[in-house]
Amino acid sequence: MNRTELLSTVLSLSTEFSPREKTDRPAVLAPVQGLTDLMLKLRDHSELSFDMLTVATAIDWIKEGKIELVYILISSTFKHSLQVGALLDREKPVAPSLSSVWAIAEWQEREIFDLFGVRYLNHPDLRRLLLEDDWNGHPLRKDYVDDFMLERPWR
Repeated sequence: MNRTELLSTVLSLSTEFSPREKTDRPAVLAPVQGLTDLMLKLRDHSELSFDMLTVATAIDWIKEGKIELVYILISSTFKHSLQVGALLDREKPVAPSLSSVWAIAEWQEREIFDLFGVRYLNHPDLRRLLLEDDWNGHPLRKDYVDDFMLERPWR
């Protein structure tokens, strides 16, 4: 399946998916509401079979007031990949956990929670993964500052 056919198949699954332009792989944007159901469709569709979540990360779009969740899915059967993005409100970033869809999401979501502050609903063990329990803030947010940071040259 080529890139155009892949995107066409993905977009046919739901009107809630919208294509992303200027990406190095097929990519769509999905609403955070209903994200679990949309990901299940991608995993279980016979022509797509996205059985592996290889990357779950986030981007802090501070000027837009958004945090974007970014997921990279792979089909081990068909050897194609898809990037799925979902935008969250930066002030109250909440998303459904995808750990019921792909077990590896449990650890990746803990990392995103730790470093970006995204709260995952129905996560089986949402606690810090990399930082101490009493750490204040989320170091990968663009406005994060602490006493031990070097001064940024562009400020």
